[in-house]
Amino acid sequence: MSRTVYDLIGLSAGVMFILALKGLSHPRTARRGNLLGALGAAVATFAVFFYAPEGSALPLNNLGWIVGAIAFGVVVGVPAARRVQMTAMPQLVALFNGVGGGAAALVAIVEYLKLGASASTGVVIATVFTVLVGCVSFSGSIITFLKLQELMTTRPVVFPGGRFLIAATLIGTVASSVWVVDSLGTTPLLVLAGLSLLFGVLFVLPVGGADVPIVISLLNAFTGLTVAAGGYVLDTTLLIIAGTLVGASGTILTRLMAEAMGRSLFGTLFGAFTAKPQEAGAATESRPVKSGTPDDVAILLNYARRVVIVPGFGLAVAQAQHTVRELADLLTAKGIDVAYGIHPVAGRMPGHMNVLLAEANVPYEQLSEMDEVNPTFPQTDVALIIGANDVVNPAAKTTPGCPIYGMPILDVSQAGNVIFLKRSMRPGFAGIENELLFDSKTTLLFGDAKASLTKVVSALKVL
Repeated sequence: MSRTVYDLIGLSAGVMFILALKGLSHPRTARRGNLLGALGAAVATFAVFFYAPEGSALPLNNLGWIVGAIAFGVVVGVPAARRVQMTAMPQLVALFNGVGGGAAALVAIVEYLKLGASASTGVVIATVFTVLVGCVSFSGSIITFLKLQELMTTRPVVFPGGRFLIAATLIGTVASSVWVVDSLGTTPLLVLAGLSLLFGVLFVLPVGGADVPIVISLLNAFTGLTVAAGGYVLDTTLLIIAGTLVGASGTILTRLMAEAMGRSLFGTLFGAFTAKPQEAGAATESRPVKSGTPDDVAILLNYARRVVIVPGFGLAVAQAQHTVRELADLLTAKGIDVAYGIHPVAGRMPGHMNVLLAEANVPYEQLSEMDEVNPTFPQTDVALIIGANDVVNPAAKTTPGCPIYGMPILDVSQAGNVIFLKRSMRPGFAGIENELLFDSKTTLLFGDAKASLTKVVSALKVL
């Protein structure tokens, strides 16, 4: 295969990636877009096996290792993707993102060692960028995975002098980058990789659990830029196109998410260092709450004119999306206006709730974004909150210094009645108390969300 044909195939794959992103912009075309992107990746990978670079007798060296690596990836990746629960999808995204960044960094290191002193200044600079950002993306993504999986604390991890250690590590990383460009040696490159890995860890540790989705999006943009720079190092146009697409879309998404959370990106990443310590409130056990039964909830819903359902991570954990759809259909059949209030970061990643509800064939037209549904809460008789906490917590407006302060929330407190479906009085992912739980118009229905909703549906059918 000639270089011209190879480049044309790469360009075709790049066009598929662009069309895939366009398809992902709407639920009706998302599946087609995803398949188109996968086809583009398959075509690009397949073409490599038939292209022999100038001066090479064979298209690929070490063919056995390459095929073995692909087979290993298929054996591990396909079952992992098919079996992963929707609740664990953010963790899987974080891992895939980290692997992409780490792979790009390793490829850049190998190519640098291969070229040696013959590498041009432009290639060396691109290599330095790829190694630095790729290693940051890899180690930072691992920390986001540990936080989301709750293998480590979801609270911001800060320690005395932490900001100075982060600054010193960043300065060391920049200095080692200059060292690599100036010395063209293996040792400075390995030092750069080590410091970049350390910086990635320190970069993510101060981020609280509620802000982790923003960091995942940012690291995804980092990985895209890494791949684009790796494309320059390898002289591969397709990698430049794909990496630029991921970097640009990830940057836009990060900006939109930060705006949705009502804070600056700098405040998201380093706000824990300046946050004011919160006073300890009264123990939850000593404060009365109003709990109810499925029959009580059914009666409230039956006599409502408008109900807004607010899904959260607890709904995903209980896999209650199909029961929620059944409940909504039953209410609609009774002439009750039903809508779903979706916060931009409901669950633990953008679009998490939309995908979850799509599994249950919930009509897309019933999904209302935060800005659309908030003005309707004063005319809403019942706000039914299923497993959500932080996205409806009034502390975001009333408690300066708390981890979610400044984040726009769903104003469920303005509804006539508020029903919380919760397993326990445990705080949400951000780790802070929700005063709305103790409001006189709030009714708590304790238990597994799916089991509780099933009982509510049964009670509604006989009313």
